[in-house]
Parts: sequence; C-alpha cells; structure tokens
Amino acid sequence: MCTLEKRGNIYVLTLTGEDEHRLNPTLIGAIRSALSRIRSDPTSHSSSALVTTSQGKFFSNGYDLAWARSSPLSLRQMSSEYRALVSDLLSLPMPTIAAVCGHASAAGLILALSHDYILMRKDRGFLFMSEMNIGLKIPAWFMAVMNSKIGDPRVRRELVLKASKITAKQGVEMGILDTACESAEETVKQATELASELAGNGWNGKVYIENRLGLVKEVFDAIGYDETTEDVNGVLSKI
Repeated sequence: MCTLEKRGNIYVLTLTGEDEHRLNPTLIGAIRSALSRIRSDPTSHSSSALVTTSQGKFFSNGYDLAWARSSPLSLRQMSSEYRALVSDLLSLPMPTIAAVCGHASAAGLILALSHDYILMRKDRGFLFMSEMNIGLKIPAWFMAVMNSKIGDPRVRRELVLKASKITAKQGVEMGILDTACESAEETVKQATELASELAGNGWNGKVYIENRLGLVKEVFDAIGYDETTEDVNGVLSKI
C-alpha cells in the first residue's frame, strides 16, 4: 500500500506497487497511519518536511469505484475516511510536497492539491477531473480545495467543466504546479531538495499549521460534509 521512510529530517511517503493507487479505506488507512507515525515523532514538529510520491504510472486515479459498488454504505465510508485523510494532511505541522510521478485524477488530484507544493514529471501523466465525463457531481469540498489552491477561475473551468487533461508543462503555466521535472527520479530528487530547503528554516510546526489553515479556511468550512453521498443509489448507478 505505502511505505514511510525518514531521510534525515525528511519523511518520504511512497504509494507502492504498479496499480492505480485507487483510494479505498485500506489505502486511506495506510496513509493516515503513516501520517500518525510522523505526528508521534517528537522531532517532527520543527525542521521537518514531508514528500509524498508513488510508484508506477499513477499518482492516484481517484476513488476506488469498484469498492464503492460493494455496498450502499461503502461510498459514504470512503468519503468520510478520505475527508479525514485530507484534514490530516492539511494539519500536518510541516511543509508538504507532492512529487507526482504519474496520472492524478479526480480524488487523486485532490490528494496532490492537499499538499503545500506540487512537482510533477513532464514525460508522463495528466492532471484530470474526470467527474464531468462520467456524469458525477463534484463535491463542494473538492471545489473548496481547488478554489484555495488554483487561483485562476479559467483554470478551474478547464478542469471542472471541460474535464481537460493537463500536462505537467501546462500545469506550471496555469499555476497548478510549482515545477515540471524531466523524469520520475528527477521529480522525487527535486521534491526532496525542496523539502530539505524548507525544513532548514526550522519553522515552528504549530505556527506553520495556523498559517496554513488561514490559507485553506474555505476547505475546513466545507470538509465536514459531502452532499454527493446523500443519493447513494443515484451515484452508484453512474459508476
């Protein structure tokens, strides 16, 4: 599912395997467990940073829709646990960097956007909100994440209303990404270098959280509820 490695004062969380890293309670739980281990490390509240990356062709291809079809309550459970994961990331007391080494789609793109910085390889992968193409409403809290992380409404329109597949080069030009890198290896390398630079500032973790929460207040106002899970049967009929 995922591994957590500590390299000096940098934590590297890797989604392992060659699958699509679909977000279901098992993977979500594994990531949350890794973040909990970081929080419990007494050295993690200053002079640390997190890099999240993945193996294979996908950073994450979004929700595990096959798992969601397993029972009427599965979609609600998956949404609830995923919202808790994003809350965990946004309240982590250190800088966070997503090193996107493959496709990041729908909830997988939201996972990347839940980090402070995003780097992506430019030789493979798209950023993509697929909901329009499969007839699903995007949850209000997903919209809140995009509103807080993507400043240009025209870019949000491309993602949400046109379901455009955005390359790394385009993502930098549109202000979604910070850097486009030559390869997966270079993406992780540059993400780790950025993490070391940020961690070297020795910022107070509690203050870092407070300032980050000021930037994403809209997300925390919305993340407690997912209106798209109210009509479970309607959603399941489309997936």
